[in-house]
Amino acid sequence: MSPAESPRVEPTVGETVWPGAGPREVEPCTFVVLGASGDLAHRKLVPAFYNLALDHALPSPFGLVGYSRTPYTDDQFRGEMKEAAAEHSRRQPIDATVWDGFARSMTYCAGEFDDPASYGRLRACLEANERRTGAPGNRVFYLATPPSTFPEILGNLSASGLLKKSASSPWSRVVIEKPFGRDLASARRLNEIVHRACDERQVFRIDHYLGKETVQNILALRFANSIFEPLLSRRHVTQVQITVAETLGVEDRGGYYEEAGVLRDMVQNHMMQLLTLTAMEAPVAFDADAVRDEKVKVLRAIRPIPESEAGRFTVRGQYQETRIDGRVVPGYRGERKVAPGSMVPTFAALVLGVDNWRWAGVPFYLRTGKRLARQLTEIAIHFESIPHPLFGHDAGSDRPNTLILRIQPDEGIAIRFAAKVPGEAMQLREVTFDFRYRAAFPEEAPEAYERLLLDCILGDATLFTREDEVEASWRLMDPILEGWKAHPRVSPYDCGSWGPPESDELLAREGHVWRKP
Repeated sequence: MSPAESPRVEPTVGETVWPGAGPREVEPCTFVVLGASGDLAHRKLVPAFYNLALDHALPSPFGLVGYSRTPYTDDQFRGEMKEAAAEHSRRQPIDATVWDGFARSMTYCAGEFDDPASYGRLRACLEANERRTGAPGNRVFYLATPPSTFPEILGNLSASGLLKKSASSPWSRVVIEKPFGRDLASARRLNEIVHRACDERQVFRIDHYLGKETVQNILALRFANSIFEPLLSRRHVTQVQITVAETLGVEDRGGYYEEAGVLRDMVQNHMMQLLTLTAMEAPVAFDADAVRDEKVKVLRAIRPIPESEAGRFTVRGQYQETRIDGRVVPGYRGERKVAPGSMVPTFAALVLGVDNWRWAGVPFYLRTGKRLARQLTEIAIHFESIPHPLFGHDAGSDRPNTLILRIQPDEGIAIRFAAKVPGEAMQLREVTFDFRYRAAFPEEAPEAYERLLLDCILGDATLFTREDEVEASWRLMDPILEGWKAHPRVSPYDCGSWGPPESDELLAREGHVWRKP
């Protein structure tokens, strides 16, 4: 039987199928969501669990325990979560049979995050859920709470015996949302607190960007295709541009954004993930340690921007009040919970160099911001121009080829190259080969949290950040933040633009321009 004729292996309850690996058993467990009444649980976590239940991907038995300050009864909690799934699940309408089966796994416990006695009630609730579902004591604790609560929650979980520092069965794991610290010192302190409660292999630092199918496909494009990988180096690439653009402002997150700013919110985590996946060497195996080892090597190879040079190699911007089509769009300083004279940047552009044999001399340009011209996340890899214009400069053959990885919203891969225009003259035009995920794979892809929650249950940390990776990333951000603090100024830019003019000047120094999406 040829590979093309091989029968497809369908997943069954308690199993999941991974390409090239076949089914792997998903061990029975109980998920404890701390902060279960919050936005993350409503919009992402419970809808993801429901979709996993629809796919028969959850283990059997399985339990879900919600914990937060809100005084729900079990039935109120189940009703609230059903409404959340009905509003935010990618598949509608809700399948009543599947939901009812899933809801039977759910219980709720009200308590304070900083009250040790509350964790005694959580223990009793958790053990009662396990007796009812038959789950064997394997537990995942998901901290869907503000970062300020992480230390007290971890301390109380450990002191109460709920989170045990052991990889033996029954196992316990902890999932921690970003931001993981706000600088290198706080990230190190948080890592110390984490390691007092559990071993590094029990920790899953989640960045939902890594759960996106298109982000994972960067690895597939590079390491499963012989035509691309040899080209991705300083021998053929002149620059790499990574853009994460948002059309919305800070909306109701003004208070958070005043504390975080664009560098902490987007660059230190999401954008550095995209950079490392683009620049990393092939791992020896597709497993957690091998993949993360290569990502850390990239971060360590990036040349830090000195504090005194932050103004030269970075640009800060802040969106200002703008009239668009007769409508006034408020500036950042006019948003709720934002200080009237705030200097917090909502846009950042920076240039980084990766000092290793593959990428030495190739600039990596990063830009991200709020209220920009388009909603867009992409990686654009620009290749060397041809050494000699064989058909003349006027023919249009001197524009460099570009490989474009579109992460969202129009997911796909495009290659820009020159082709002859029909006719007698040798006139060339830039054209595009365009691969679109939705056309090639019409079935709806799982959302990021579905993949990541399942990986937590499997104990597969490949798509989660490791301690040294977090610290290496902050080590690059700290000097920039200090440089910005010493010279607190931002360049205004209009809503609906691509940021302040200084962003263009950052590239113009090396003869480059931002790609126009």
